[in-house]
Amino acid sequence: MKLILLIILLSSTAPELFGMVKTDPLKFKSGIRSMFQDKNENFWIGSDQEGVALFNGTSFTYFTTTDGLPDNKILCIQEDKNGMIWIGTQNGVCRYDGTSFKNQTEKENWIPQGVWKKSSDDLWFAAGNKEGVYRYDGQSLYYLPFPKPKVINPNNLYAVTSLATGKHNMLWFGTYAGIFGFNGSEFIVINDESLGLDIKMESLHIRSIFEDKAGRLWIGNNGIGVLLKDGASITNFSRHKNLIHPDSKKKGDKSPPKTLEHVFAIAEDNEGNIWFGDRDSGIWKYDGKSMENFTTRNGLSNDFVRSIYRDKIGKIWLGLADGNVYSFNGIDFEKQF
Repeated sequence: MKLILLIILLSSTAPELFGMVKTDPLKFKSGIRSMFQDKNENFWIGSDQEGVALFNGTSFTYFTTTDGLPDNKILCIQEDKNGMIWIGTQNGVCRYDGTSFKNQTEKENWIPQGVWKKSSDDLWFAAGNKEGVYRYDGQSLYYLPFPKPKVINPNNLYAVTSLATGKHNMLWFGTYAGIFGFNGSEFIVINDESLGLDIKMESLHIRSIFEDKAGRLWIGNNGIGVLLKDGASITNFSRHKNLIHPDSKKKGDKSPPKTLEHVFAIAEDNEGNIWFGDRDSGIWKYDGKSMENFTTRNGLSNDFVRSIYRDKIGKIWLGLADGNVYSFNGIDFEKQF
């Protein structure tokens, strides 16, 4: 009787996720590039090198190329209207039906340039190093090349690094070399040339984009920080907040603490706070006036925040470069996996 009571007491103090007791640690060691909570409240975690993990509330199931993934670098995870899980990898897109994976890019349909479309059933995916995207329209998967991308900086490709949706039916595709905005009929192009940047001094190297509730577009770069597009105005938000170091080379060099120069993830919480995940300085929270920084000094295991995810109830999750996952409790970050 005492043994049974002890087990109950220990179980009641165990950390919980979605109302279920967590008993299994996450085994990933590479960066967490993507996270997703499906309609059944299962939690999917995509790694940089080790495939994807499915957490059912108690334990993890792991999937790699051995199980049918096109690649072990997971770029995004989504769910279609029929409950199928779609996984975008560095080497193509696959679908999981609850039992097995089916590579969807082996029989991709190529759409000629200039006939882009979009609908409410669409799922969009990065296409690895190709200068275009994959679109699933609810029936078929297609590859769409970007319209005549202009080479401004030969060191940067128009390969997608981030996708975001926004107001006015806008879909944003962030690439290393610039951004394509598509509203279903026409494109908006944002690049070094349209911004008037001198690529000898500073150039775009986009790693994240996000449009907030107010319609402002946040552009996270690897080197020159965060750019903020508010209507027709574009400003360097990091510089405005004095978060660019005076000696910064505005490239890929490591930055000191308390800077915001290498931004790999951006999100917004239910209260309208904007969150920035930096490569060298942890996570930043912007409440509209001031900035708050969380790093290893606050208990994070690593200062490279690889991804940020807002779940169904609005909780903010961090995926770190060392394979750990944290969530925000309203005051600080707690390790979950």
